[in-house]
Amino acid sequence: MSSNETIIRVDNIHKYYQVYDKPNDRLKQFIVPRFKKLIGQEGAKYFKEFKALNNVSFEVKKGETVGIIGRNGSGKSTLLQMICGTLTPTQGEIETRGRIAALLELGSGFNPEFTGRENVYMNATVLGLTTEEVNDRFDSIVEFADIGDFIDQPIKTYSSGMAVRLAFAVIAHVDADILVIDEALSVGDAFFVQKCMRFLRKFMENGTVLFVSHDTGAIINLCQRVVWLDKGEIKMIGEPKDISKEYLAAMYISHQDGTAPMSATNKNRSTVGLEQNSEPEDVKDMRLDFINTTQYRNDIEIIKFDENSEGFGSGGAVINSAHLLDENGERLAWVVGGENVTVRIECTSNTYMTSPIVGFLVKDRLGQHLFGDNTYLTYLEEPVHIAEGEVFVANFQFRMPVLPMGDYSMTVAIAEGSQQGHVQHHWMHDAIVLKSHSSSVSTGLVGVPMKKIEMTSL
Repeated sequence: MSSNETIIRVDNIHKYYQVYDKPNDRLKQFIVPRFKKLIGQEGAKYFKEFKALNNVSFEVKKGETVGIIGRNGSGKSTLLQMICGTLTPTQGEIETRGRIAALLELGSGFNPEFTGRENVYMNATVLGLTTEEVNDRFDSIVEFADIGDFIDQPIKTYSSGMAVRLAFAVIAHVDADILVIDEALSVGDAFFVQKCMRFLRKFMENGTVLFVSHDTGAIINLCQRVVWLDKGEIKMIGEPKDISKEYLAAMYISHQDGTAPMSATNKNRSTVGLEQNSEPEDVKDMRLDFINTTQYRNDIEIIKFDENSEGFGSGGAVINSAHLLDENGERLAWVVGGENVTVRIECTSNTYMTSPIVGFLVKDRLGQHLFGDNTYLTYLEEPVHIAEGEVFVANFQFRMPVLPMGDYSMTVAIAEGSQQGHVQHHWMHDAIVLKSHSSSVSTGLVGVPMKKIEMTSL
C-alpha cells in the first residue's frame, strides 16, 4: 500500500434505531404491520426513529492519525463500532484494508468468566493471530500488561484499569494496520499510560490510527486531521487546531447561553542549569500566599524514584537516583506548585567522560513535553571531565510550575557529546511520577507565576 492509498472509506453512512415508549409497542410493531400487509393496508409505526448517524462520509489515508471529537451522544462510538465491524450500518458502506485492532469500551471483547490467559488467546485469535503466533508472543503480552498472577484469574475479578492493561497489551502485539482507540487511555496509572503513549507514537510512524477523545489537547498533539461529529452528522473536517478552536467555542457557548468565550492559554518552559553564572530574577506569584491557604493550592505528590524504570542506553554511565529537594536540601514527598525546588540526579560513570550531559523532562499523561532542561549549555565552554567509576550529581534549581490536576512523569537521562550528536548512556522513562491533586490552573498545560496583575478603569 502506498502512503496515499485510502485504508478506511466511510461512504454515506446512516444508523437508525427504533425507540419504543412502552414494551408492548415492540410486540405491536412485530405483529400489526404484518397483519395489515396481508389485508392490503398500510401498517402503523409504534416506534420513534432515532438517527445515531446521518450521512457520514470521510476517508483515511494509510499512515494518518485521525481524531474524532464530539459531545456525548454525537455518534462517535457508534461510528467506531461500525468501522470495526461490530455494528452494521442501516445504510451506506464502509471499506477497510488491513487488520484492525480496537480498544473501545472497557473490557469489550473479553469474556468475564474466562481467565486473562484464555481471553488473550481468544482475543488475539479474533484479531487474526494463529495459536502458534499467540504462543510466541504470550510472554511479551503478559509483561506489557504487568498484571502479575491475575493473568490466571477471571476477567470479572479485574479492576477497570487491569482490563484496559490486558486489552492494550493484546492489540500492541497483533501487528495491526489500523488502531482504533476510544477514550480507553483515560483509565490506568501514569506508568502504564506513558508506556501506551510510547507504543502509540511508535505505531503512528507507519500505522493508521483513529483516536476518539474529549481532550482537545490530545487531539492537537496526536492527530493530523479531525472529524467533528455533532448530533450524528459531520460538523467539520480539518486541521486539529482549527477544529479544536471551533469545537471549544461551541462547547463554551452551549454552556453559557450563547455568551462568547474568554480564553487564556498559559504555557511555561522552565530553563534551568547547573551553577549559572548570573542568577535570574526570582519571580514569585504575588497571589501565592493567599492561594496556598485555599483549596486551590497546587499540592503535587511525588512518587519516589523507580530504579527499575524502563529505559535504554549504552551503559557508559548509569543513573543511580533522582529526587526533588526543598530549599534546605531535604527530599520531598510533596511539593507545592510555585515553590522553589531542586531536581537532583546522581550518576556513576563506567568510562572516562569528556562532555557529559545530564537532563530531565516532565511530561503529561499524553507524553506531551511540558518543561525540563539539561547541563549542556551551562558547561559548553568548559566541559566537565568525569573519571571512570566516579559518582557525580547534577542539580537543577527552579520554581516549580503550577500543574493542572492529573498525572505527570519525569524522565531523566545522561548522555555524552553535544545537543546535536551524542551517545545516550542511560535514559530512564518515568523515573519519577508526579500527581497533582489540586490546582489553580484552569487553562493551559502549566501555570506560570504572575509577577503583577492589574485591572483598572479608564
